[in-house]
Amino acid sequence: MVTAESLSTERHVITSIPEDLDEQQAEVLKAFVNYDQVTWNIWFTGTGIENAEPLTTDEEYQYISDNYEAVKGETVEGVVRISVREVVAISPHQAQILVCDDQSDLTSYDVSGEENTDPEALQGRYEVLITMVDEGAGWVTSKEDTLSTNECAVES
Repeated sequence: MVTAESLSTERHVITSIPEDLDEQQAEVLKAFVNYDQVTWNIWFTGTGIENAEPLTTDEEYQYISDNYEAVKGETVEGVVRISVREVVAISPHQAQILVCDDQSDLTSYDVSGEENTDPEALQGRYEVLITMVDEGAGWVTSKEDTLSTNECAVES
């Protein structure tokens, strides 16, 4: 059984998930959380970009890689909190997940360790729609769209 607690780590906390997920929705949710934890770990540590590649489509990996190159060596501290609002199967091979991503507790540091947090770019609450696809080897992230900023609330 998938629970918010079983999906959480110390720095990546899932505060809520929808009830009564079917098997496909649970698989999609687990794949998304794995992807999100791996990508957040890249930002937390400033390393490991290659770990995102098997969890994304080529296009999404390129997007993450471009963002990584722009901040290479920078790190983030704090806790990200994710409230999963919906997990919707669009077809047997495509699904979407709607989340509220609370990053208000995060602080960023440049390569030399100096704090360089841009509150408008890092901190806030973001309503995000994630598209997942199964291209035969399991669910991977194909796209993330930010729908709103500071309008959603993380449920617990």
